[in-house]
Amino acid sequence: MEKKAFDFEKYLNFYREFGGTGKLFKFKFLEYKKGFLKMEGEFTPITLNPNQNVQGGQMNSMLDDITSLLVIYESQGAYYPNSTNLHSIHHKPLFAGKVIATAKVIKVGRQIATIKGELFDQKGKIAATLMHSAVLIKSSFKK
Repeated sequence: MEKKAFDFEKYLNFYREFGGTGKLFKFKFLEYKKGFLKMEGEFTPITLNPNQNVQGGQMNSMLDDITSLLVIYESQGAYYPNSTNLHSIHHKPLFAGKVIATAKVIKVGRQIATIKGELFDQKGKIAATLMHSAVLIKSSFKK
């Protein structure tokens, strides 16, 4: 496993242990570069609405998670983003299965962060966009 992937796993494991949705989406690290994170996630049958497509709130939740993980990783676990605004746009439905989730830092200040998240279907077409604003609070993560 490459160093970045290995290093990222400790943050992802923390998220899985202490976050409810950290267990739900079966995240797999794909790529990181400063200000950008790409992961594979999975929507299981429990995330579907009665029409058998992914419930919009579940898409928001996955995007909330990946945008938060980027801030946590870049602060080396020192800060946790406490969401103040999640603005989502749903472009098309998603169905059970794997998706690609990305996060891109718009701006991180001393106390507030803004991060953009996107979900892509298995064909690479955009399905949802999230603009995430958060107050940065000290994290309980131990290095």
